[in-house]
Amino acid sequence: MSFSRRSIGVALILLIITSQSACVFSKKARVATAALLLEDVAKAAYKQSDLKVIRDGMPAYLMLMDGMIEAWPDNEQLLIAAAQAYSSFASIFGDDQDKEYSKQLLGKARDYALQSLIQRGFKDPIKSSFDDFTTDVKASGKKDVPYVFWAATCWASWIMLNLDSMEAMAELPRVELMMHRCLELDEEFYYGGPHLFMGMWLSARPAIAGGDLQKAQEHFLKALDLGEGKFLMAYVYYAEYYARRAMEKDLFVSILKKVVDTPADYSPELTLLNTVAKTKAQEMLNNADEYFE
Repeated sequence: MSFSRRSIGVALILLIITSQSACVFSKKARVATAALLLEDVAKAAYKQSDLKVIRDGMPAYLMLMDGMIEAWPDNEQLLIAAAQAYSSFASIFGDDQDKEYSKQLLGKARDYALQSLIQRGFKDPIKSSFDDFTTDVKASGKKDVPYVFWAATCWASWIMLNLDSMEAMAELPRVELMMHRCLELDEEFYYGGPHLFMGMWLSARPAIAGGDLQKAQEHFLKALDLGEGKFLMAYVYYAEYYARRAMEKDLFVSILKKVVDTPADYSPELTLLNTVAKTKAQEMLNNADEYFE
């Protein structure tokens, strides 16, 4: 989560000074206190390697986030934290056999993320004209990067599960515009996340729709460089989106073996995601011959 103890403390002081309703203040104060606890829970979860513990406990965590947002619906930090939580749960534990459930999770993530942008000064990201949306994106600064990046990520994930919808497909240019802005403002954010996103983006699209494997590889390599080998899922995506589509089996295998051989707790704060990456890498290695028939 993106909360800091200092920012929560400042928020509480402002509430004490300005609140006209003791009831409203009491509710927000409780939410702020709970947010500090959830921050510690989130940090502990990311250091967890037992996926069953996380899978069983995450729904309760998400429900708690929902309740906190209901109590404080204009808190941008809560909104983007909930968006990340829903998106992470969908990506880690989403069931390919139950795409409707995954759509629900990612739809919630998208809605929370876009609402956080509105709290940052954006007009409605979906309903506003593309010109107005472009103006809002260009006006965003480095402090807005976490919100713009995660909103684009959640939005893109939701679109990828709704490719049969023309309305969803029409939203793709907005997502790409947001990620290009992140590249301009802070290419290093989240282990080179903007470059990783663009690598996947350019690999997944056919050439006629703007896809470019060479540029995709450049973005992947930049992301791996900026991530310093800490974020193992970046290697998994490099193998899945680039090496497989470029029909480079040797590269595919070498990348995934690197993931399998790297300890999940190489970076303690990424243990959970790296555990998922190692599991996925082994599954992909087991199916390598089928991928390159």
